[in-house]
Amino acid sequence: MPGHKADPIPQLALYRDWLEREYRLAFRDYESLWSWSTTEPAAFWESIWAYGGMQSPSPYRAVVRGEMPDAAWFEGAQVNYARQVFRHAELAQAARQPAIVAEDETGRVVEVSWAELRRRTASLALELRRIGVGRGDRVAAYLPNAPEAVVAMLACASLGAVWTLCSPDMGTPAVLDRFRQVSPKALIAIDGVYYGGRPRDRAATVQDIRRGLPSLQALFVIRAGHGDAEIDGAIDFAVAQARDDGEVASFEPEWLPFAHPLWILYSSGTTGLPKALVHGHGGVLLAAYVGNMHLDLGPSYAPNTLGERFHWYSATGWVMWNQQVGGLLSGTTICLFDGSPGGGRGAADWSPLWRFAARHGVTWFGAGAAFFINCRKADLALGDLGDLSAVRALGSTGSPLPPEVEAWGGAAFAALGRPGIWWCNISGGTDIAAAFLSGNRELPATPGRLQCRHLGAAVEAWDEVGQSVVGQVGELVCTRPFPSMPLFFWGDEDGSRYRASYFAAWPGVWRHGDWLQIDADGGCRISGRSDATINRNGLRMGTAELYSAVERLPDVADSLVIDLEDGAGGSALLMFVVPVEGRALDAVLEADMAAAIREALSPRFVPDAFIAAPGVPRTLSGKKQELPVKRLFQGWPVAKVINLDGIENPDVVGWYQAQAEAWRTKAPT
Repeated sequence: MPGHKADPIPQLALYRDWLEREYRLAFRDYESLWSWSTTEPAAFWESIWAYGGMQSPSPYRAVVRGEMPDAAWFEGAQVNYARQVFRHAELAQAARQPAIVAEDETGRVVEVSWAELRRRTASLALELRRIGVGRGDRVAAYLPNAPEAVVAMLACASLGAVWTLCSPDMGTPAVLDRFRQVSPKALIAIDGVYYGGRPRDRAATVQDIRRGLPSLQALFVIRAGHGDAEIDGAIDFAVAQARDDGEVASFEPEWLPFAHPLWILYSSGTTGLPKALVHGHGGVLLAAYVGNMHLDLGPSYAPNTLGERFHWYSATGWVMWNQQVGGLLSGTTICLFDGSPGGGRGAADWSPLWRFAARHGVTWFGAGAAFFINCRKADLALGDLGDLSAVRALGSTGSPLPPEVEAWGGAAFAALGRPGIWWCNISGGTDIAAAFLSGNRELPATPGRLQCRHLGAAVEAWDEVGQSVVGQVGELVCTRPFPSMPLFFWGDEDGSRYRASYFAAWPGVWRHGDWLQIDADGGCRISGRSDATINRNGLRMGTAELYSAVERLPDVADSLVIDLEDGAGGSALLMFVVPVEGRALDAVLEADMAAAIREALSPRFVPDAFIAAPGVPRTLSGKKQELPVKRLFQGWPVAKVINLDGIENPDVVGWYQAQAEAWRTKAPT
């Protein structure tokens, strides 16, 4: 195994040194730096403006004015997301570092240089402008995790058009539930994808989406070779991004107001219509600069970080796609994989992403926590999957990562000559298109926890009366404005839905909806969604604690727990268990799970019943759906509880519905 080069100087250390040099500010530790960033937000975010190289042809009047939810940032300044990306182009091109390395399941590899990315972006932007797309117009996309999606997003940003994206694994109703809300002028779509070991035609779906969007004036189609029908009247995307003339060469992204809308993301949409969350150019830029420092991402062309290659596996419907594209803002090469993380047909194979990373020299490897959990359960031998010696960081999000999974990853990389591999666990979400809790390579490892609170994020854990608590579980709140909080919800004219979503519990304070524990050393734990809490005789527990206890058992593939109150102070705690293939839920496994919960938590959290289940319903971003399942058991109709088009595995919902009906009638299933 070839040796690896020394890890670069941590990006947070470089920023801290810059603060001391430029601002005469010195901090004894990370906690004091975080405290300054949240108690002196104007000074902190102004430093990020300067350190991040933000440019504006006009001055800003103030860093931040007002309070949540009406805070205004850098009024008077003009920015553009695409401009900030392409400021790296000349240096990266000179160093022969690509902007994008992409591969799909068929093995097709595409490498896009910075010059080529800029040319394609300009070409498509000019074609969008030709058909009448301009500032404020929405452009919808139905695309996989491929370079074309990055080009299209940057082209829209260049013009001030508002980008919105759905993954091709979503069905027509789910896509229309999202896109109809924002009335797009143009649609960019792919006619087919290759996923899970087979081609999947999407031509008919694209036609259905077009028919369902009367606002459309133009349709661009990427012909992937997997579609079974020609789509009439469509503009060929390949042609639209292929211009290479003087107008393309002279094209520059437009200067836009700091708070001009950049993109529209969507909540999970498991109940009712998804919330259409609008984020602005400037706020996303600032949050991304700080987020990339936490991720320790530097320019791929700088001597300190030469060859940096960032991969975070994501479908395009998940906010982590936006986070991965944000690596370009730091001048980092981004590595995209379009396909299934669990292999093709037949039994699950968790090796493709690792083989991809080995082939392309990935230095930073991120995925959802469930991916790493599955790799450990499969006892994946990383040493057999190619040369992974370039990997210096592992990132996880989506759900808590058990400490034994971190131990597995640490041991696997130690065997590859990478002792002490850094795990960077993050937590934030679509709501803020960023993280509230993150990592710091300079801090000690915190297995099973997140290392720190994100700079600039005034995050606390609050008890029932709104008091900050340390060392115990409370509501995750943010007490000061954060720049990438939504500008507004699309269609929420008076802002009432926005305020009800985040500010109903404590006016002027953002309630995120997670249970959080902040420990004395600054490490943090997420204990599940606060709307799915378990309360056993006055002792409160987040669901993530139970999952961690039982899913570390080798015979448990997945689980979901709900607490059904009886209205008289009691409750029934039900745990649905998906055993690993070839294993049944029997008395022995039940005893093992009960013992694990007693040892890790308390006897009072041992479920009243373990129920074998065919699967666990999850959103398209992988979140377990405890609350919708609980509501089914409380008698809610399924149509009011779960939007099946927002569920990753809708086939299991009928099974839970039958279980709920049987439970309410006390009849056997």
